[in-house]
Amino acid sequence: MITAANQITLSVLIVITIALTVSSVPADLLLLGGLTVLLVTGVVDTASALEGFANPGLATVAVLFVVAEGLKQTGGMNFVGAKLLGEPKTLRKGQARVMFPVAILSAFLNNTPVVAMMVPVIGDWAKKFRLSVSHLFLPLSYATILGGLCTLIGTSTTLVIDGKIRQHVQLVEVGGQMVEQSLPGFSMFELSWVGLPCAIVGLGYLLLFSKKLLPDRRPAISPLADPREYTVEMIVEDHPGIVGKTIEAAGLRHLPSLYLMEIDRGGHILPAVSSDARLEAGDRLIFVGIVESIVDLQKIAGLSPATNQVFKLDSPRSDRVLIEAVVSDSFPNQKQSIRESRFRSRYNAAVIAVARNGERLNVKIGDIQLQPGDTLLLETHESFLEVHRNSRDFFLVSRVEGYTPPRHELAWFSQLVLLAMVIVVATGLLDMLKASLVAASMMVLSGCCKGIEARRSIDWGVLLVIGAGLGIGEAMSSSETDILLADGVISLAGKNPYLILAVLYATVMVLTNLITAKAAAVLILPIVFSTAEQLSIDPMPLLVGITIAAAASFATPVGYQTNLMVFGPGGYKSSDYLRLGGPLSLIVFGISMAIIPFVWHF
Repeated sequence: MITAANQITLSVLIVITIALTVSSVPADLLLLGGLTVLLVTGVVDTASALEGFANPGLATVAVLFVVAEGLKQTGGMNFVGAKLLGEPKTLRKGQARVMFPVAILSAFLNNTPVVAMMVPVIGDWAKKFRLSVSHLFLPLSYATILGGLCTLIGTSTTLVIDGKIRQHVQLVEVGGQMVEQSLPGFSMFELSWVGLPCAIVGLGYLLLFSKKLLPDRRPAISPLADPREYTVEMIVEDHPGIVGKTIEAAGLRHLPSLYLMEIDRGGHILPAVSSDARLEAGDRLIFVGIVESIVDLQKIAGLSPATNQVFKLDSPRSDRVLIEAVVSDSFPNQKQSIRESRFRSRYNAAVIAVARNGERLNVKIGDIQLQPGDTLLLETHESFLEVHRNSRDFFLVSRVEGYTPPRHELAWFSQLVLLAMVIVVATGLLDMLKASLVAASMMVLSGCCKGIEARRSIDWGVLLVIGAGLGIGEAMSSSETDILLADGVISLAGKNPYLILAVLYATVMVLTNLITAKAAAVLILPIVFSTAEQLSIDPMPLLVGITIAAAASFATPVGYQTNLMVFGPGGYKSSDYLRLGGPLSLIVFGISMAIIPFVWHF
């Protein structure tokens, strides 16, 4: 008999599913709205409604954002662009260089920060080698999803499901008596039995067919052209990653919108620099380019601003920002060089680069005589904005967004923290939550990322989706709606566990592409537990099936965050996802159905 609580719960589920599919309202707001209705109507009590926000998987996801931020702020991920991407000769080789390293990374890092870090790296790399980003960004997203299927920490969806599994208590017979026992959850590499074959076959499919199935599209979101050409001087440090390399091998030849004009080597000028010229410690490199490229140049390990003024500023580099300031006609030190005017002492700011109406300034930064209208790129403390915004010395003062001086000296430490976290989880010394908490704490305490950066790195929308979705799952359980839906699944598939696995997998596969992966997973979990209990079978095969199905979201841009993140930069249409991702979803489905029943027995 269908009760009033069943009716309310089913109505909320239907409305949420439809709204997530057809409306533009964010998933976190819709799920929170649905949970509010269930709470107000008394279907679920307050403690149960909020239980999802205490889920260990949710906490682990939040903490892993901080770990990824530490890698980002130290440049710990830059080795991917410099070492692994290399110089492809064909598009297919370029795709392989993108997908295979990223798939490995995403097995040990949450997918979302991996894509967030890799999109700008791959975008610049594609410009250098004239590769279409529309042929790279969607395979990038799919590769992170496929790699994430291989481990417990590969996706936040898996962590959420694992946390819920460990909280579930079932009755088992021990010595002739029925006792309560918690499910063990997934080990670090348990999902690799099915995830690894899916990843290998899926990546092969993408390499063979993505060029044919994906059109060459122009990005819908393109950076605005910047007419200002800056002259900037960088010095080559005694760094093994750059000294002794050719200009080409160091990645300095094809920088987008940036031109290496000359090298000053001990007072000897090398003009028209060849790609085969080798870099030496102490070389002064003179570049001309737009502000975005100058910002990227500051992030290359082994290069530092040639002016030593940046090391004499009051604040540490990690607290500084880049500022653009236009010299006014009342600037007090006109016709004096930057060095003679004691610019750094006067303004507590170091001049990194100068732009003058497209003119190339063939002198060292310190010797440039500033003129009204010159645009200066300054490294300074954020307080410069407030102090000099209305100063008569400058016409315009604005911050260059998205720049924090990278802490390259800590890159090795951030990589070591990540490796240690993976090892202690894989060996069982600590569970995932404890290991990630220790890793995040080490990132903050060591200075790999600051406290404010750690807080900003957390995607609160993702956490709200998880917490609210788990609360709705509790409402399904307390109202016995999960039993009602489980009866429907059993009647549809009979009592054949293999058919039930296929039906549940197919249901989640459709839902994950319509209402997001986490929402699909947390809404189906109660049905899985009820179905297994009614048939008296081990729930693990079903749980593995819905975990893979929920995480393998390929057919729509809205199903998973990484798909949506590349939608604009890649210039895609929704049909591109269905054309390339639809067959990939079926491939993963087929492999999962073939492997799961033989590894995890009913």
